[in-house]
Amino acid sequence: MELHGWGRFPRVSAELFEPASVDLLRQWLQATPTARSIPRGNGRSYGDSALAASTISSRFLDSFVGLDSDAATVHCGAGVTLGEVLDLCQPAGWLLPVLPGTRFVSIGGAIAADIHGKNHHLDGSFCDHIKSFSLMLASGEVLRCSPEENSELFRATCGGMGLTGVILDAVLGLERVPSDTIIRQTLVARNLQHCLELLEANSSYKYSVAWVDCLARGAALGRGVVHLGQHGDATSDAAKSRILGRLAVPFSTPALLLNRFSMSAFNGSYYHLKNLSKSASPVSSDAYFFPLDNIRHWNRLYGRRGFLQYQFVLPLDATGAGLRQVLQKVSDAGKGSFFSVLKRFGAANENLLSFPRSGFTLTLDFKYEESLFPLLDELDAIVIAHGGRHYLAKDARLPAEVFRAGYPDWERFAAIKESVDPQGCFASYQSQRLGLTRGSLS
Repeated sequence: MELHGWGRFPRVSAELFEPASVDLLRQWLQATPTARSIPRGNGRSYGDSALAASTISSRFLDSFVGLDSDAATVHCGAGVTLGEVLDLCQPAGWLLPVLPGTRFVSIGGAIAADIHGKNHHLDGSFCDHIKSFSLMLASGEVLRCSPEENSELFRATCGGMGLTGVILDAVLGLERVPSDTIIRQTLVARNLQHCLELLEANSSYKYSVAWVDCLARGAALGRGVVHLGQHGDATSDAAKSRILGRLAVPFSTPALLLNRFSMSAFNGSYYHLKNLSKSASPVSSDAYFFPLDNIRHWNRLYGRRGFLQYQFVLPLDATGAGLRQVLQKVSDAGKGSFFSVLKRFGAANENLLSFPRSGFTLTLDFKYEESLFPLLDELDAIVIAHGGRHYLAKDARLPAEVFRAGYPDWERFAAIKESVDPQGCFASYQSQRLGLTRGSLS
């Protein structure tokens, strides 16, 4: 069958193994020790990190063990999605401490990518709140991993893109919140420097994220809209705006409609519209955390051939210069996107391949076209020259040398993987491209 990530590039022909139980998964791994497979959750990574000729679905791991209010934890299978956890926990007044831009990520995928949200500057990434998880190794053995137990394997698996084994279940820490409402404050930034200053000046806010007009030029380069958020209380619930219904993109948009002129028009309109509305307003948590989830199949907007999402982080001392160079390149090329997002990161954790580090991260979407790749090579050079690195959950084409320059602990990761998977059972097209695994996947 044909499989692809959320970016719809690349597309591969793959066998999808969908075990009905943990025992059947173990039997399959023991019968095919050199299968070179990769676990796959809900298919929300963007590139080829969950793609291989042989792919293992984790969606059968869809049960809840329990919600423990005294310990502030929930125990569930790795195939459960973030949204399903929220559906259970939010009515009881609990929230996952870290949420990405979609509720459709599986728990196993969230751990494998060590996802982050709009509050990394205060609360870190997803795996900073994991109490423990069970991991099935290539041998079929199951190990319990936590910061205290099998800690090296824990640090390799968190952010390890599914290469150490199959995550079976996890105990997740929860956060008590006063209501389902977020008080959103909108600020308009004149340019990149102003945008960075607003994010820094408002770092006490629980949540912060900025939309950036990546096609703006001259004095307006990097202009944007900053969205700040704090949890509301019960009195603000009645006033919050809600998502009234889900839209859908019924077919792939013709790629010719996405060009410098259409995107410039959209970006300019969005910027000026937000400039007219800056007051604080209560919104539902879904509307704040997951705005794109209300548009089903929004990935079709980039055309039949798909798109590439490009996300990187730069350290604080290199942020201004590095981001200006990136945005200038993108603006000059006219290949910007509707969805360009800037966030502040806090300190890095100890996980070997986790993406976040202290600094600023920028995310850019580009429709797939052959002329894009030379531009991305140029952006890679800027990112590495300024001490940055790229997010593997968004990657579909990063060269091995660029990956290694950004992740100094990659050899420690490779050594741990070798110790628990000596025959190389777990591999993806991405891991092969990055030099983390050997041999052919075909």
